[in-house]
Amino acid sequence: MISRRQFLAAALAAPALPGMPARADSGAAAWPRHPVRLVVTFPPGGSSDIVARLLAPVLQEKLGQPFVTDNRPGAGSTIGAAAVAAAPNDGYTLLMSNSAALSISPFLLRRPAYDPVRSFTHVHYIGAVPTVFAVHPSVPARNLAELAAWIRAQREPVPFGSGGAASVAHIVGELFGQQAGLRLTHVPYKGAGPMRADLLGGQIPFAVDALPQNLPLLQSGALRLLAVTSAQRVPQAPQLPTVAQAGYPGLVAENFVGVSAPANLPEDIVQRLHQQLQVILQQPALRGRLEAQGFVLAERRPDEFAAYVRQQAQAWGPVVVATGATLS
Repeated sequence: MISRRQFLAAALAAPALPGMPARADSGAAAWPRHPVRLVVTFPPGGSSDIVARLLAPVLQEKLGQPFVTDNRPGAGSTIGAAAVAAAPNDGYTLLMSNSAALSISPFLLRRPAYDPVRSFTHVHYIGAVPTVFAVHPSVPARNLAELAAWIRAQREPVPFGSGGAASVAHIVGELFGQQAGLRLTHVPYKGAGPMRADLLGGQIPFAVDALPQNLPLLQSGALRLLAVTSAQRVPQAPQLPTVAQAGYPGLVAENFVGVSAPANLPEDIVQRLHQQLQVILQQPALRGRLEAQGFVLAERRPDEFAAYVRQQAQAWGPVVVATGATLS
């Protein structure tokens, strides 16, 4: 005679009958049940926004729920990042993580609302975006040395633009002024789009900006690009020297982009999302679109991504403080 314990064990081990719903074995099997937000800490048009809008429809196709881009800019990317850090760790609020939110802004606040490592689960590293020195064609400079010489010849401090306070571009510009002994005035914009409009119109003479959005402007001749801040020349614009080749090795900087979530995201959801992003980012068409925009793609496991964020925060913290930049 079969015991009750044996009967229950056999029932649990048996496959589901046709027409019966399968038992959910984990949170990942049930996730996602409703739309997922991808929080972008910049206005539309920036590098993080580009990645989010390319990934969202493919993630929806793979996972069966809408992935909605939610632009939450402001306060050096801390508004969006803080909102994600405070959200439930259920996989329905994700952060398009980047250097501004995780490597720079926390060091410009007396009481940051989050910790770049402990407040998040860093799920998937996507790649890095070099920034570039871009000048209006009216500026008589074709390299960084000529730009520095032109700035020194001006009677008043020269304004330079960036997409926002505490951005990588902001810090790189401040460092350029310090290392070259220049009088500069930072003009922070609410996003790279309006900054680029003023640069194209000649309202500001030069800017430090993400490379991807400037490639068409380079090709059309609307702007002149002087040097990229990556460690090596980029294949999308091999004619551009690096800042090290231009005599400023201390300006090497890249804005990383990845996908993070609130701390303690269940491991099964971490692995499912990471694995799906791995597959998606191997698609030649998607990779081609990102690389054409200037992204340098790489793959890191979640633990490697978390270690990378920690290393970036430790490396950038003292540099950011030394510039005297603030989020006031």
